[in-house]
Amino acid sequence: MVDASTLALAAGAGLIGGAMNALAGGGTFATLPALIAVGLPANVANATSNFALLPGAATSAWGFRDEIGPVGGIAIRWLGAITFAAALVGSVLLVLTPSAAFDLIIPWLLLFALVVMGFGRTATAWLHRRVTIGPRTLFVTQALLGIYGGYFGGGVGLMMTALYGLLADISPRKLFAPRTLMLAIANSAAAVVFAATGLVAWAACLPMLAGAILGGWLGVRIGKRLPPLGVRLWTLAVTAVTTLVFFVRAYG
Repeated sequence: MVDASTLALAAGAGLIGGAMNALAGGGTFATLPALIAVGLPANVANATSNFALLPGAATSAWGFRDEIGPVGGIAIRWLGAITFAAALVGSVLLVLTPSAAFDLIIPWLLLFALVVMGFGRTATAWLHRRVTIGPRTLFVTQALLGIYGGYFGGGVGLMMTALYGLLADISPRKLFAPRTLMLAIANSAAAVVFAATGLVAWAACLPMLAGAILGGWLGVRIGKRLPPLGVRLWTLAVTAVTTLVFFVRAYG
């Protein structure tokens, strides 16, 4: 039987994670530690987190529906199809990864996402002055991000924002809608695999899912009003602390 404190922790983490995904990505950094704290193995916690954040991502995508359109002249349906197929591959890879191995892998995935969050915009601006990518490069890179999103997904929203910024001179704010839709698509593909293989812990997933729906809805409204700096600093702080905790947990 799941106690009240577990339900509250899962719901609260879902609320924060759903809002973070709508604002800047990185919701996994709120939900994953909470699920591990209640005793779930890392791979089960990751799969459960993915499933729980799916409705919140879908809610956010719906909230931005009026702003969804082509990215650099590329139809959004093609990006969505590539993301879905690639995320299926990534989620199967997670199912095949033993829990003990994933415990050692996950801190490095978190660190990678932290570096992307911390330096991604600076690197994107630097690259944008020197590099212009075309549709073919976008398709290949989107497939790689889809695999990463299905396997883990931490920071993948920011990576997509950086990628789209290289394709066309589009402000990060205008990329909220397509990025959020791609997150929802990747989560949907992974959720199918995780649910079918029994990797989702439903007792913790359901309250987290409810919190994530509310968080995604709130995040859209906050995102249209909140200064970007506040969102960025909060996301980086949560990400850094989570990364440190997981390194200590795995190697300390």
